[in-house]
Amino acid sequence: MAVETTGLWIFGYGSLCWNPGFEFKNSIIGHVKGFGRRFWQGNATHRGTVDKLGRVATLIEDKNEITYGRAFEVKGTAALPYLEKRECTLGGYLTTISTFYSRDGKQNFPVVIYIATNKNEYWLGDAPLNSIAKQIVESKGPSGYNAEYLLRLADFMHRFFPEAHDEHLYTLEILIHAKIKELNLCIKTLMGNREFKIDTDGDLEASNNDNHQDNPPRQNSFQFQSHVPVKALRCLKP
Repeated sequence: MAVETTGLWIFGYGSLCWNPGFEFKNSIIGHVKGFGRRFWQGNATHRGTVDKLGRVATLIEDKNEITYGRAFEVKGTAALPYLEKRECTLGGYLTTISTFYSRDGKQNFPVVIYIATNKNEYWLGDAPLNSIAKQIVESKGPSGYNAEYLLRLADFMHRFFPEAHDEHLYTLEILIHAKIKELNLCIKTLMGNREFKIDTDGDLEASNNDNHQDNPPRQNSFQFQSHVPVKALRCLKP
């Protein structure tokens, strides 16, 4: 059944796919056209530090590419300020508008997309994939290991878009698994000893390997906070 799409929708193509962190009414999987996903943005606040930047996803404009992900219909008044802090203030991203196409082909509507460009201070740009993989494996920030970010994104893609071809993401996934094995690292530690599950309604829920209800959110994580004051989407770029 098609959902009403007249509200404000956000398109997630990175960690928002598996850890949105904000309250939403509905979510739909699908894609946007004219963009390719690349791990070209440096990060010093989520998956790295100022001294050792992590690498996270951004989108580059390419008329021949599409990017698969998840669209969220915003609910309540705290989501936009939360996203502004997470993506714009801390992440260095700007926003643009594009058209989202649902996976079933039945719906298309405007979405807000957070995109990092080479204008921000942490932009890293292109590099050999082996070098990018090495940097990701070696980086960690307040939200966890950089490898978790990429591997959970790849898992999301495999599960919900088995037909998709994302050479950049999947090559990095293979290289990172190889480096983890080579360095004899603990995959459970890298993944934060937690799981993110998507229920039948499409909502993401995080759980710890023990009893997640008895474990508070990790300090400095981007857990949704309902008391964040209302602000305009100041980083919106026409």
